[in-house]
Amino acid sequence: MGRMQHYPITARAAPPDDRTRVLKYGSMFAVFDRYGDIDPSGLAEHGIFFEGTRYLSRFVLELGGTRPLLLSSTVRQDNSLLTADLANVDITGDAGMPIARGTLLVTRSKFLWQATCFECLKISNFGLDCISTYIDLWLDADFADIFEVRGTKRSKRGKLLPETVTAASISLGYRGLDDVSRYVHLSCTPAPRELSGKHLRFSLEVGPKENRDFEVAVTCSHDPNAGAPATFDFAMKENLRAEAQSAVRCEIYSSSHQFNDWARRSVSDLEMMVRGNPEPGYPYAGVPWFNTVFGRDGIITAIQMLWIDPEIARGVLEYLSSTQATEVNPQIDSEPGKIVHETRNGEMAALREVPFRRYYGSIDSTPLFLLLLAKYHARTGDLKLVSRLWRNVERALQWIDQYGDRDSDGFVEYARRSDHGLVQQGWRDSTDSVFHQDGKLAEPPIALCEVQGYVYAAKRGIAELARLRGDSATALRLKEEAEQLQKRFWSAFWCPDIETYALALDGQKRPCRVRASNAGHCLYTGIAHPQHASAIASSLLSTDFFTGWGVRTVAASEIRYNPVSYHNGSVWPHDNSILAAGLADYGYKEATAKLFSSFLDVSQSVDLHRLPELFCGLERRQGESPTLYPVACSPQAWSAGSVLLFLQACLGISVDAPQKQVSLKRPCLPDSIPQIWIKNLTLNGNTLDLFLERSGETVRVHVLGRHPDVRIVLH
Repeated sequence: MGRMQHYPITARAAPPDDRTRVLKYGSMFAVFDRYGDIDPSGLAEHGIFFEGTRYLSRFVLELGGTRPLLLSSTVRQDNSLLTADLANVDITGDAGMPIARGTLLVTRSKFLWQATCFECLKISNFGLDCISTYIDLWLDADFADIFEVRGTKRSKRGKLLPETVTAASISLGYRGLDDVSRYVHLSCTPAPRELSGKHLRFSLEVGPKENRDFEVAVTCSHDPNAGAPATFDFAMKENLRAEAQSAVRCEIYSSSHQFNDWARRSVSDLEMMVRGNPEPGYPYAGVPWFNTVFGRDGIITAIQMLWIDPEIARGVLEYLSSTQATEVNPQIDSEPGKIVHETRNGEMAALREVPFRRYYGSIDSTPLFLLLLAKYHARTGDLKLVSRLWRNVERALQWIDQYGDRDSDGFVEYARRSDHGLVQQGWRDSTDSVFHQDGKLAEPPIALCEVQGYVYAAKRGIAELARLRGDSATALRLKEEAEQLQKRFWSAFWCPDIETYALALDGQKRPCRVRASNAGHCLYTGIAHPQHASAIASSLLSTDFFTGWGVRTVAASEIRYNPVSYHNGSVWPHDNSILAAGLADYGYKEATAKLFSSFLDVSQSVDLHRLPELFCGLERRQGESPTLYPVACSPQAWSAGSVLLFLQACLGISVDAPQKQVSLKRPCLPDSIPQIWIKNLTLNGNTLDLFLERSGETVRVHVLGRHPDVRIVLH
């Protein structure tokens, strides 16, 4: 993800409480503090954002002229509603009458729907007397591009437009250098007592044991005359109705409430990352920094979800095929057949101040696209989609062989062509993430070990699709190419001295003899030699890698190891889920269960049971939680999807639509999850219900219900 490089995410301050509350709907997302405020003195990412721009940069509630007390704050488990309960501090009412602390309860409810943030303030008087006071809302709009919020400095900006104020509404506007006007409209019910461009005040008259409601709607638009939004109640009903229609139908729950909390939040996060997006079925990568399409992230999230919900994979495949590159354009690292890395809709992308409007600087998105299509067909049997995308498949294969292999050595490598693009173009894309044993950065073109595995698995998978299409010559050619790649890979990448695959080959074909988690991806793709797999598995679970909370990206003994860096020693949930799946495929089920169990513990230690994008790679200490990375995205799609791949790896479960069978290969479960239920698992339109329970070292599988056409196979 274009995370680092020239576009760092700046941490400007460390607020007293940095826990945030996040809402998302389509191209709009909001980051609040636990009060439900947007406080400019807090974290830089606070705000209401729309299409890559922060519209509202301040939105602070005061009661009786002071900030109220925070009692509780949460986001509903289905992510549909943020609720904060607040109470007054000791204040003085309008007539000078004291109002004792805790007399007024403020229930603050917020949700997003169709480019609007709806808010309801319910004020309850638990005192014995009628209370007369006021409510203030302080607001501001900076219309900062997301890259400005991240810390990128601009030499010029557009201009703020004159504000428009009516009896019950405020409109603030900005005309960007891209000649696009952006407006934030704030509508109030009832009309405030006072209203200006940056402030509104409601009168509050509430009798004992009475309630008063106030509604505020914040709409982001390009229209200076956007109409009044729906009421809070109507919008909430419509939002919940749409949400119910898009929900994942397969249900997973267990005898472990810890697992259930983690799984429910993760599935809700995955649904939220898809809901309302203009790209149907495509999960955006993460909030706040990556609320947009990322090729690699979407593909991996789809793979994680594939066994329970193949429709996400379909949405990802259709969108990525529609945006496949058709030309050579060095400014955006584009070449014919390449799959997109990232898209952006903000002002800076439109002006090419950043290259990410549609950017192709990813070395692995293209083979991963092919791998996803092969896996999607195995899961669904949908040859119609395969046929419709076959021209895209041919272009992607041509890109791998022609443009991906820059020096015709049989390996796929990258070298940045754009002056402002990403230096490193694998998933660990920090500038300093690919280096030699002595710490010297690798010179391009760079061939990453895991990318060769992706190409190997992609060609094997597409070979099978070619066979099914009756193209035996292509099938045989791709299978032979994969086998040749595997042999070359074993020879060029295996480093006996460190007992793992080299992180990469540099431009001189010198191996980067660095122990990194990337080698574990080679287990997942099947390119690893079985004898090499044993050493890699032992290494990943050693104390050099395994922290007790998960596996680090880089071993602690490496010269560039830094547990609080972004990519050189941190722990990433999605990375670990791929490692778990690879370990399981090579038969290391005990190690798989150990990783699964460690992340179950992480899920109980983080806010809302939501796994962040990453956390620091410090060793687990007794009685302490994982050390969080300060500017990690949370939620993050492929972090949310990790629980599904962890579970799939442990159970060894696969769904084969063409064969009409569900297979379970040496199923295992961590000690902390003795029983698990899987309901409404679909196969060719039929459903299957399973119950699994651990018995000693084995797991018993009980079929609770299935269609007679569906076979269950145990290995």
